[in-house]
Amino acid sequence: MSTWSTTRAPPFPAANTMVIMISVTQRGAPGGWTVLVLLMLPAMARPADWTVTPTVRLRESYTDNMNLAPPEQARGQFITEVSPGVLVSTDGPRLQLALSYTLQKVAYTRQPDRTAQQLDANGHAELLPDWLFLDARAGISERNVSAFGPQLIDPALTNSNSTTVRTQAFSPYLRHYFRGFATALLRYDYQHAGSGGLLDVRSTGETLQLTGDNGGRGWNWDLSLQRTQLDDAALAPVTMSNAALTLSYPVNSNISVFGTAGYEKQDYHSASAQPQGRFGTIGGVWTPSPHTRLSASIGHRFFGKTYSLDASYRLRSMFWTLTYNEDITTTHGEFFSVRPEGLTDFLWDLWATRIPDPQLRMQTIKVFLAISQMLGTDGNVNFFSHRYYLQKQGRLSGVYSTPRSALAVHLATTGRSGQTSNAIDSVILGPDELTLTDRTRQTSLQAGWNWRMSARGSLTLGASHSRAKSLTTGREDHNSALTLSLTRQLSSRISASADLRHVRHTSNKGGNYRENGVGATVIVAF
Repeated sequence: MSTWSTTRAPPFPAANTMVIMISVTQRGAPGGWTVLVLLMLPAMARPADWTVTPTVRLRESYTDNMNLAPPEQARGQFITEVSPGVLVSTDGPRLQLALSYTLQKVAYTRQPDRTAQQLDANGHAELLPDWLFLDARAGISERNVSAFGPQLIDPALTNSNSTTVRTQAFSPYLRHYFRGFATALLRYDYQHAGSGGLLDVRSTGETLQLTGDNGGRGWNWDLSLQRTQLDDAALAPVTMSNAALTLSYPVNSNISVFGTAGYEKQDYHSASAQPQGRFGTIGGVWTPSPHTRLSASIGHRFFGKTYSLDASYRLRSMFWTLTYNEDITTTHGEFFSVRPEGLTDFLWDLWATRIPDPQLRMQTIKVFLAISQMLGTDGNVNFFSHRYYLQKQGRLSGVYSTPRSALAVHLATTGRSGQTSNAIDSVILGPDELTLTDRTRQTSLQAGWNWRMSARGSLTLGASHSRAKSLTTGREDHNSALTLSLTRQLSSRISASADLRHVRHTSNKGGNYRENGVGATVIVAF
């Protein structure tokens, strides 16, 4: 059970600021916990500009396949949504906060009504100048449980392969620059991800990092010590520790080289190599211009050779990024991984003159990226599991813009190999499908095109195709989606949109389906 409350406190006499308390309480968490409360403390010391915008979203839609069932079982129905919400933001020198919350009330013509929530909150605060800082995140969203089977596209639809995930993260840290020696960082991390009986994982971690100060001359160094404790309700507690020393040297103004050596130990019960031992990495960074950057490395860890790549290229009207990495990961860890923000940042700067209103600009960007990325952040599913995986992931993303249009392309590939026994996933997969996720490969291609017809109206076309393959069982599922959205800003506080979609799902294990949907939405901001 989740509850949401907002409280506006009387202005502090010395600062005349607003303090907003946001709490998300989850049954099963000891006493619940308050998210982002401490982020308000810096407002007591310095004035901050706040934007608090209540909203109401009204939507009427129709789908010809409500439960994403095979053609002979498909049933159509109308869906009515009424979703009150609030947007809260501030961007001061010592406090940055962005929060979006929606309470979704959904009424169906052929099944019981339901209530859902969506929350996306991120905050950063400087509590004590140049010493004490705080980061916090919280989220509530619908997620696909498996990469195989029906895939959720519209949260108003229902199927057996989706569930609500709640995430919370809280990280206070000390950071200070000691002139002539190093910048020191001491951080504490708390994370929790839960979804009913399918997932309940908590982790705590401590990090000590020292980054040397050589005044920009010659060799530099970085020392990192990390320890993380994971508590999965389905497993015994796991401790992960890591110590690493990195040395870097600038060859010239465009090229630098680096090397890392260290030792890691993880005490989960691996089905292959013992998850501990020495590791090392060598690499380089090439920056031929302010618009181009390439970083690459090769190394060795307990599971074998590792490679990484991070490249970006930016012009006035074009931006490309290419990344590749390999690491041990979990479902819980992927929920908290930081996704590349390059495309969002690029569009924010690019559309500054075209869409001067910040809220409208961010809304346009979100609609554009959502339509071109229909099956998740990368088009690939972070499927539920209690196992540890070796993940190899590559992404290629780009945006090309003209004065009145923008084209975005995103290609992603994700391979996972299970490092622990599949028996612990019997509750999620069932006893007959335990080998399904031993080795998987997902690939996706997504594209979105936005045409700004006028100062108040835009047309967005999105297309995506993804493939999920189990390399152990041979199962292969394909998902395709084609969407069209027309958006119109009726006034400074009212916007309307109409959308169409066509979705296809095929699998060599059966369960093929098609779904068509149409909808109209009005959003009112108060």
